[in-house]
Amino acid sequence: MLKRISLALGVAVVGFAALVTSRPSTYRTERAMPLAAPAEIPFALVNDLHRWRLWSPWDALDPGMRRHFDGPIAGPEAVYTWAGNARAGKGRMTVLESRPYDFIRVRFERLAPRPSTSTLDFTFQPTAEGVLLRWSQEGQLSWMDKARSLFTDLEARRGEELDQGLKALAAVSETEVKNRRERDELIKARSEEKARQAPPTP
Repeated sequence: MLKRISLALGVAVVGFAALVTSRPSTYRTERAMPLAAPAEIPFALVNDLHRWRLWSPWDALDPGMRRHFDGPIAGPEAVYTWAGNARAGKGRMTVLESRPYDFIRVRFERLAPRPSTSTLDFTFQPTAEGVLLRWSQEGQLSWMDKARSLFTDLEARRGEELDQGLKALAAVSETEVKNRRERDELIKARSEEKARQAPPTP
């Protein structure tokens, strides 16, 4: 009887291992959202890693986490490292490529709690109302990741994170558009008031 149970368990383990091994070893998740803002505004929010704390779904996991920046202020070779609570973990981001108002590529490295490396691509497509922003994440799946995917919808989880980030980017960008419009209207109103108060030219 014990021998049969051991054999059955062995077959189950082998079958499970084969099932996990057969799963895809790579993933790509993409989300898109229209923004009522010119491409230059969300582009700057992504290209400058200092500003990720305003919209990043990962920064929101621990607002008090330790942050460090190296390299240029923005663009290629800019580096951002962080260390936070158990949810935020530790990681590092590096801007690999940046084409103004068109495309940004970032290497995203999680160092803890579960090490992984992925590539984040941001594409900015102008529209009549502003810009269509596409955000994709692509990387390799470890054997443990593939095993977890049998019980957890990792694709949906990644998609939720990208959706959350895009919504925050839209909110911050559209607020900036509103602030710029109000500033321009105030400058115009002051200029007109100054012109009215100016003494007439003799």
